[in-house]
Amino acid sequence: MKKLTSAQETIRAAAMSRRSILKSAVALGAVGFAAPLYTKNALSSSGELNLLMWSDEFPDPVIPNFEKATGIKVNQTPFSQNEEQINKLQATGGEGFDLCQPTQNRAPQYKDLAVLAPFDMNRVKNHSVIIPSMAKAAGDLWTWEDGLYYMPHCWGSEAISYRTDLWKGDPKDLSYGSLWAEDVKGHTQGRGHSFLLGIGLWWDASGKMASNRMLDGYKDEESFKKVWDPILAFAIEHKSWVKQFWDSADNTKSGLMENDVWIGQTWDGPALSLKKDGKPVNYQAPKEGAIAWVDGLSMLKAAKNVDQIYAFLEYLQTPEASAAVAEGSGYNPTVTGADALLSDVAKKNFQEAFPGDALANLWPWPAEPTWYAEIRSQYTDKFKAA
Repeated sequence: MKKLTSAQETIRAAAMSRRSILKSAVALGAVGFAAPLYTKNALSSSGELNLLMWSDEFPDPVIPNFEKATGIKVNQTPFSQNEEQINKLQATGGEGFDLCQPTQNRAPQYKDLAVLAPFDMNRVKNHSVIIPSMAKAAGDLWTWEDGLYYMPHCWGSEAISYRTDLWKGDPKDLSYGSLWAEDVKGHTQGRGHSFLLGIGLWWDASGKMASNRMLDGYKDEESFKKVWDPILAFAIEHKSWVKQFWDSADNTKSGLMENDVWIGQTWDGPALSLKKDGKPVNYQAPKEGAIAWVDGLSMLKAAKNVDQIYAFLEYLQTPEASAAVAEGSGYNPTVTGADALLSDVAKKNFQEAFPGDALANLWPWPAEPTWYAEIRSQYTDKFKAA
């Protein structure tokens, strides 16, 4: 296997650390998330904050509690995909926003956008409480010429979710290839580019097509095409397996609960939220490895409410707030001590999502240069339009 980059390795280390923390918390009888949320030394007691945000990463009561504690009104502009956020920032130059939410591996694309500003680390009060491996991963990719441009907010994964009452496969044999089995034809869901990546990981693990776990496609455009051309051909030939292409947390959920989806390649948050609510849904890493990602916060050059930005960061970078983000979204915290505040149900769901050595087998998204994102979008469009 190709040696992981420092940023990829630190994501994996944080995931392994989380399992150890949860096991210790369970052994000690740690209580579920119930701590009050507050900001000890708010940097502003009035004004507003304009947040360009993932639609499901600030679940109630995260923002209402911040507003109550500080008097700062948060104006929320939600989005559902990185491309949607990038397009909005390109169109506006970042005007009208104070903070946005890049995914960590998109650092090269956001550097090319040239709409962000570095944080003043003298004003980031609680940076030291970010899980060290997460802080290091952010620093590796997002420390540019004049400072650090990124703060981790939460991390998650993309793997297989399925209806426990409809999918008849054996979870012990779960694979990205399970999405293309004859008995699920017309009942699968996924994002276009994720479907294609999953096929490649399946083929690599099964010996059908070596791709260095799809990392060969990151070398250059010629290498990308060599890896992705046969994958695209297979996906187009099997498009009738796809019930829907999801593009948000909400329609991931509706696919499973209302649109006759039996199995899909999805983020962990939507599926685990359904599972937590007692729905017949499970989420699990396949044998090829779950795909891991980190989402964070970056400041816009055009930001007007700078004091409020640092008050918001101070609030989010507490165990209580980070736990509230994870508990409500189904994703995972990035602040030391937050895991111990999660409910027993959330802890159990995490353990069941990553059985055996699944955490050691994570596939962290590599850094994606702009050329890679552009050509991948072309292949995705061909698949979806076929």
